[in-house]
Amino acid sequence: MIEMLLRALNITKRYGAFTALAGVSFDISKGEVVAVVGPNGAGKTTLVNTLSGLFMPDEGGVMFEGRPVAGLGASALALRGLARSFQLVTIYPSFTVAEMISVGAFARAGQTFRLLRPSATCRREQAQVREVAAAFGLEHRLETTCSALSQGEKKLVDIASALTLRPRLMLLDEPTSGISSADKDRIMETLLAAAQRLGVESLVLVEHDMELIARYATRVIGLKAGSLVADMPPDAFFRDPAVIETLVGKVPHNALG
Repeated sequence: MIEMLLRALNITKRYGAFTALAGVSFDISKGEVVAVVGPNGAGKTTLVNTLSGLFMPDEGGVMFEGRPVAGLGASALALRGLARSFQLVTIYPSFTVAEMISVGAFARAGQTFRLLRPSATCRREQAQVREVAAAFGLEHRLETTCSALSQGEKKLVDIASALTLRPRLMLLDEPTSGISSADKDRIMETLLAAAQRLGVESLVLVEHDMELIARYATRVIGLKAGSLVADMPPDAFFRDPAVIETLVGKVPHNALG
């Protein structure tokens, strides 16, 4: 039997009179790479905020590993095994790559960051940093300041810091945004290989690039106006003109295989 990691149960989230999510339900199982798609204002970011413990739904709930976690908070939930990369760290330009990746390692060890550079004397955490950096191909950049990194490298450092927490499930909001088209495949391949190497069992990503979704996702969840309108494998998704028109409009020819 395939193990279920995350369950969204009839999630509804309102901002005043505006309903951002309306009764959204789905499961995420071990081994999936799930892409969340939809037009602007569909509720994608609100969904990720709710799944990651940042928002409390007005109705419904979130279960992770069979336990209710709605509203628990992103940091507490990350320590339980569900991490969201850009919620955990901000890239500090004067910090080195090693220092930035250390944030997650020290959080996992129960040590507070306190706006100070992590100590270089904690050997176990530093070993974890080197291991994670190697998984992302960043081992040669550990002493490089973040201001000298490319946008793609900054994305990888952000995600790498989250992965030092050793999550089972990772939530990513547009991991390739701001990256040149030529680098997107490299970033995705590096991310997926690193996640597998570090024990991440499933990924959920908000993504707009349909070619990447067709190439890497195992499942597509589509939102429009806060409602779930699609939940299907990528091949079925890209063969359904009505769903494509509703959620993303015209799809690049390459995404159709």
